[in-house]
Amino acid sequence: MKYVLVTGGVVSGLGKGVTASSIGVVLKACGLRVTTIKIDPYLNTDAGTMSPFEHGEVFVLDDGGEVDLDLGNYERFLDIKLTRDNNITTGKIYQAVINKERRGDYLGKTVQVVPHITDEIQDWIERVAMVPVDGKEGPPDVCVIELGGTIGDIESMPFIEALGQFSYRVGPGNFCLVHVSLVPVLNVVGEQKTKPTQHSVRGLRGLGLAPDILACRSTEPLEEHVKVKLSQFCHVPISNIVNLHDVTNIWHIPLLLRDQKAHEAILKVLELQYDGKVPREPELAKWTKRATKFDKLKTPVKIAMVGKYTGLSDSYLSVIKALLHASVAMERKLVVEWVPSCDLEDSSAKETPEAHKKAWKLLKGADGVLVPGGFGDRGVQGKILAAKYARENNVPYLGICLGMQIAVIEFARSVMKLRGANSTEFDPATTSPCVIFMPEGSKTQMGATMRLGSRRTYFHVNGCKSAKLYGNASSVDERHRHRYEVNPDMVPDFERAGLQFVGKDESGKRMGIIELPSHKFFIGAQFHPEFKSRPGKPSPLFLGLIAAASGQLEPLLQRSNLTTKACPISKIPKLKLYPTGPVNPLNSLVNGYYPNGTGIHT
Repeated sequence: MKYVLVTGGVVSGLGKGVTASSIGVVLKACGLRVTTIKIDPYLNTDAGTMSPFEHGEVFVLDDGGEVDLDLGNYERFLDIKLTRDNNITTGKIYQAVINKERRGDYLGKTVQVVPHITDEIQDWIERVAMVPVDGKEGPPDVCVIELGGTIGDIESMPFIEALGQFSYRVGPGNFCLVHVSLVPVLNVVGEQKTKPTQHSVRGLRGLGLAPDILACRSTEPLEEHVKVKLSQFCHVPISNIVNLHDVTNIWHIPLLLRDQKAHEAILKVLELQYDGKVPREPELAKWTKRATKFDKLKTPVKIAMVGKYTGLSDSYLSVIKALLHASVAMERKLVVEWVPSCDLEDSSAKETPEAHKKAWKLLKGADGVLVPGGFGDRGVQGKILAAKYARENNVPYLGICLGMQIAVIEFARSVMKLRGANSTEFDPATTSPCVIFMPEGSKTQMGATMRLGSRRTYFHVNGCKSAKLYGNASSVDERHRHRYEVNPDMVPDFERAGLQFVGKDESGKRMGIIELPSHKFFIGAQFHPEFKSRPGKPSPLFLGLIAAASGQLEPLLQRSNLTTKACPISKIPKLKLYPTGPVNPLNSLVNGYYPNGTGIHT
C-alpha cells in the first residue's frame, strides 16, 4: 500500500480537500486504484451535531456516517463510495482508546498519547486504507490522506506525531508528503512572497515531517525565480514544486497537476515508476472536455436557493455541486440567487424592508426554486412562502428533506385550508400535524440518532416525473438524514386534494417523494439526492429541476423508455437492514443501510 499525505500551512481554507481529490483523480487516471481518508482534529465524534455555519455542510454516506464535507469532494471527484471510518476524528480515536482501556486491552499499562493514541491512529489508517471503495475486489493501490487544519495547530499534534511515525512504519518508497501552502502577493509591493511558505515548511520539519512536494496556492501563476527561491529554502526540487493558481472552475485543478507532471513526481517518490516512466499517462480526456465545456457556457439558468444558512455557501456545498453537474449536462450557466428565507417573511417587511424587497425580487426573478434541508424553526415561514409562490405561479420547485416537508405544510394550509397545519418540530401542539417525529427516534440523544444513510424508495405511480427522471426504475437508493416525516395518517387526505406521494419506503407508510401532477415541475424528496450526484452523472432530480427551469424538461422526459412499470406495492419485498458500526439506541433501523450498486433498481 502506498500513502500520499496532504497537509496545509500558513492559513486555512487553501483548498486541501480539492487538492487531495485532484491528486486522487490524476493517480486514478494513471491506472491506479485510489481510496481516501480525511483526518479532522476536533473532539467531536463526527460532524453530525455541528452547525453548518461552524463547519459547512454535513455530508452523509451510504452507511449513515455523518462526515466532513471534504469526503463529498472525494466521492464526487473519484466516483467512489466511502464509509464513516474514512473520516478520522480526535473524538473517534480517544473513544476507541478509552474503550480498549476499559476492556483491559492495555494490561494495566499507563495509557498515554504516545504510544497508545498515536498507535491507534496508525492502525486505523492501515485498516481503512485496505478497504476497497470503487466496487472492485481487493485493496486499493494508493491511499490519499488529508490532515485537516493548519500545521502548528495544537489539536493536530497527536496526528502529526503519529504520521511522522507512520512514514517510518511503512518505509521509504511508500509515503509521499504533499504540503499545500500560500504564496501571497502584497498589494504595496506587488511581488509574490515566499516567506510564509518557508516558515510553514520549517515548522513542518520541526515536527518531524519533510515535504516531498510543495503545492503552492496563488492568485496568478508562480514566477520562475519564485520557484527557485522556494526550492533553495524549502529543500524541495523545482520539479516537485507545483503551482495551483486560481482557475475558472475547480475541474481544472487535476489538469494543472497533470500539466505540471505532478503525477510523475508523486509516483517517483512512491517508487511506482518503471524504467523511469509512469504506469501510463493520465487519461483525462472526459475531464478536460467537462472543464472546457463549463467555461464556454453562456445561457444562464437562475435558481433561487431559499435557506437560512445562505451566508456561508459551504453550508449547501453538495446542493451547489449537484446543481452545477445538472446545469453543465443541460448546457446552461448556473446562477445561484441566495435568498435568506427570513427576509421573505412578513415580519421582515417591517424590520428590514430593503432586505425583504431584495429577497422577493430575487425569488420572482428566478427560473426555479430550491428549498434545501435544515433544522429548527428560524426562517420556516419564509420557506413556506417560497413554496407557495412556486406552486401558484407554476415555477419549477425542488424541495429536499425539510424542503419537501415545507411543501406539504404549504399545501395543507393553502389548498386544504388547514390553517393550523404545521410540523410538530415547529409547533408540538398543532391541531393538524402534517409532519411528525418518527416513532423510533430519540429526543434525548442527538448524535447519530436520525434516519441516516442509504434507503430504498419505491415508485408507486406509473409515469410520474420522478420515475421517468430515474429512467423508469421501480425503486431507487438515496441517502437520508431526518428525524421528522410526513404524517402517514394524513396521506389519504393529501392525495384526495391532489398531492401525489409517488415514492414510499418498503412498508408503504413512510413517504419519500411528492409531486403535483398538474404543475410544470413540483417535486419534494425526503432524501438528499445531492449526495450521490457526480460530474458527468448528475442527480436525476436536480437534472429535472434545471431542465424544467430552462425549458428542456419535456425532451428530457421523452428520452426515457416508458414501457417499464413501477413495482406495485403488493409485490414490494421486505428488505433486511444491515447494521454498521456500534449499536445505538435506535438499533439498525437508523444506522443500517441497504447495500447497492448503481443505486437505481429496475
